[in-house]
Parts: sequence; C-alpha cells; structure tokens
Amino acid sequence: MTFDLNNLLRDNIKKLVPYSSARDEFKGEANTFLDANENSFGSPLTKWYNRYPDPLQLKVKEKLAGIKAVPVENIFLGNGSDECIDVLMRAFCEPGKDNILICPPTYGMYEVSAHINDVNIKKIPLTTAFQLNLPAIEEAIDDNTKIIFLCSPNNPTGNSLDRDDIEVILNNYSGIVVIDEAYINFSRFRSFTQELNDYPNLVILQTLSKAWGLAALRVGMAFASQDIIHVMNKIKPPYNINQASQELTLQALEEVGQVNDMIREIVAQRDLLAKDLLSIPFVKKIYPSDANFLLVQVTEPKAIYKYLLEKGIVVRDRSSVELCAGCLRITVGTPDENVAVVNALKNWKPA
Repeated sequence: MTFDLNNLLRDNIKKLVPYSSARDEFKGEANTFLDANENSFGSPLTKWYNRYPDPLQLKVKEKLAGIKAVPVENIFLGNGSDECIDVLMRAFCEPGKDNILICPPTYGMYEVSAHINDVNIKKIPLTTAFQLNLPAIEEAIDDNTKIIFLCSPNNPTGNSLDRDDIEVILNNYSGIVVIDEAYINFSRFRSFTQELNDYPNLVILQTLSKAWGLAALRVGMAFASQDIIHVMNKIKPPYNINQASQELTLQALEEVGQVNDMIREIVAQRDLLAKDLLSIPFVKKIYPSDANFLLVQVTEPKAIYKYLLEKGIVVRDRSSVELCAGCLRITVGTPDENVAVVNALKNWKPA
C-alpha cells in the first residue's frame, strides 16, 4: 500500500494558512518587546509571566530529542496527548464522511474526540486475549478509514499488543496509524519511535503524565514524519504549551536517573501488588500488565468499588467496559497505598 499524505489531508487543511503569532515572526533575544501587546509592566507574581511562551517549545523539544533519540523536527507537543489526538482528527478526517478505527476496550478519548469532530467510528473489539483481530480489522477498513488508533500498552487492559500484528497493519494500510504509548516506560517492550523512518504513516503518542509524574502540567508528545509534524503545527493553537509548563518540564527532563528509579520501583510494586491481590479469595484474576496499573477481576466489582470509596480509596470500576466484566482497574501506588488497598480488600465481606 502506498502512503500519500496529500491524499489523506482534508482540503481545508491543505489550504490553511496558519495563524502567525508575534513569537513566530520573531525568534531570538531583544531588549524591548513591543510586538505582542503584552503587559510590559509585568505580572502580580514574583516570577513574571507577562511574555508569551515559545509557540514551538524548541528548548523542551531539544531536551526530549536527546532523551528519546528522535530529531526535534519529528516532535510535536500538545496540551496533553488528548490535544494530539484531536489535532490528528482535524487534519485527516472530513466531518460526517470519514471514519477512524478503534479496538475496544481502549482509551476513551479516541471515541470522544471523534464524536466532537463528527467523525464516524468503526469498532473492532480485541480478542479475548486482548490482542488485535487482524481479519476483522482488514474487513472493516474502507476508503474513508483515515486513522487507526492502537493503544499499546493498552488502557484499561494493561497488556502490550503483539508487535508483529502492529507491523502487519503498518505494512498493509495506507492511512495514519497512531500507536498510543502512554505507558511504554513501564513495559518490557521497546517503543516504536525508532521505526519512524520505516513508516511514513506512523504517529506515536507518549506523555509526561505517567512515568514522569507531570500529569498536572499537561504535556503530551507526538512523534511522526516531518511532514505530519508540519501539518499538526499548522493546526494547533499558537501557544498551546504555557510558559510555566515548559519551564517545569525542562527541570524534570534533567532528572532522567530519578525517573528511571521511580519506574523500577513502580514495576516492582506492581508485581508485589499483583501477588498480594491474588491471595484474596474473591479476586478471580489479575491480567498481565505492562503499565502502572492492574486490571483485576473480582466477584462483585460494584460493591467492592463502593466499599473502597467508603474507606477513602479510589479505584476505577471498569466492569461495564467491553471484555472487562467484573473488573476494577487499580493504579500501582506507593508501598503504603498498596498495603492499604490490599488490607481494605482483605476485610471486605459480601453483603
């Protein structure tokens, strides 16, 4: 299958002349900035935030490029991965005409973003082993299927999708393939970021919300060809990552060693938590996880969820999600938090 970016783009996006901000037109250092209608008297904060931030976040991208081994030109930063998802849909999917393909159970924002953008959705459920159903995916794809979203490691199941299956799709589908790697840091499998040169239709999503512990800053990443990144930069709001988030992200990116230590501890705690949960009689199954959470099948999920809330412990009830009947999703916490949830569950008594 031949990939042609121009054939996938919406006509209005091809013709789009992006907004040119003051900080797009001037890059560099100066003594007096009188170009952006900012408040030159400062702000009421100790550190002034009266100037607009770098619209392309180049310092952050340069730091990320060294960590991720991906060139700056292949990196897009969004206000969380959710903005990346929305921008891709607005770039490639004609409202009321085109469709995306998702494989539930999976991350819910693909569907939400499609509804917001009036994009049709094709759903091909995962197999009972939480893997891709390749024959059904092939049959479902039509001329208006513009994007396939694959979440690996998958949320809420926690497992990684078979790499060979993903490569089958990449090699045989001429639309955009998005691999959402929000939880890749907790996985034993390598990222697809090093495959960008092999697949011009590949977009990889990652985030600083999980392993890096920066959920409140809202910084998501997309890695793709320069052509796709150029399109995404045309569509995004001019200052989508604020100055405080850029500064704090740069500080965090200096601490790779500390983050790696946290990842190792989370993975160790994940394994210990799974072992402890399996000792509880009403826990029926713990699904294998490459993420920082466990999908736990229990006998009475809604009653147990409510009981934990009464104990001040919040987990996620996923029992109504396709293929996740009877399941709670439990994030791996600190050692004390994990002990607390296990002890609380050991004391639960059915009504």
